[in-house]
Amino acid sequence: MTPGSTTIRIGAHVAQDDPIAEAKARDTTLVQFFLGDPQGYKGPEVRYAGGAAGLKADAEAAGVDLYVHAPYIVNVATTNNRIRIPSRKLLQQHVDAAAEIGAKGLIVHGGHVNKDDDPDKGFDNWRKAVEATDLKVPVLIENTAGGDNAMTRHLDRIARVWEAISQAEGHESVGFCLDTCHAWASGIDLTDAVDQIRALTGRIDLVHANDSRDAFGSGADRHTSFGNGEIDPDQLAGVVRAAGAPVICETPGGPDEHRADFDWLRERL
Repeated sequence: MTPGSTTIRIGAHVAQDDPIAEAKARDTTLVQFFLGDPQGYKGPEVRYAGGAAGLKADAEAAGVDLYVHAPYIVNVATTNNRIRIPSRKLLQQHVDAAAEIGAKGLIVHGGHVNKDDDPDKGFDNWRKAVEATDLKVPVLIENTAGGDNAMTRHLDRIARVWEAISQAEGHESVGFCLDTCHAWASGIDLTDAVDQIRALTGRIDLVHANDSRDAFGSGADRHTSFGNGEIDPDQLAGVVRAAGAPVICETPGGPDEHRADFDWLRERL
């Protein structure tokens, strides 16, 4: 066993109504969830019975760390004003809400530009978004699986995003979330993915550990439980071990399935 590997904390993406109960059901102290509709612009809502203040207090008392996933529709990179402007507003609203519940970070996808756009515009739009947002909690940009015009699918694009945001005031509060399924599907070699991404960003703050239903380089974002997909088990565990960051499993199922995934991963760490 690698020294320190047993100290890596592993949790799961759970339903948002009572994240603390979901954590306890999985015997973990680490959960991720949405605040409201992951596909809508309506804005965040806290569905916990005790409200935002109650969730923060109860999570602290229970020793549970909370992470919030921003809506999938957030795309601050696009040149389309009808998407970029509402996306910036939604990003700020979720940062504010995540801060109110004491979340450790807000995960957001890298977004994309339109087919005929210059990718440089997308990189610079990320810089502008960072400067325009009051980062009350860390914003963790996640690599994505598909899309020819995606900002964080390929390593060269991730590098350009980081070059751009490093020029922004407040960039110290922007981190990276490495998704194993997305990396695999995008064609990033998992054997040295952690080293490659750290060389570009200087950090990995969270790992989304997921197996992939589809082949390497497929561009398909379809997660599955560990051992049921196409990713070599040793490579998947190797990413988690090398990153040394907290882990969120976005794998299918409920508490029983997630506990099985946790055990599968721990056995290989």
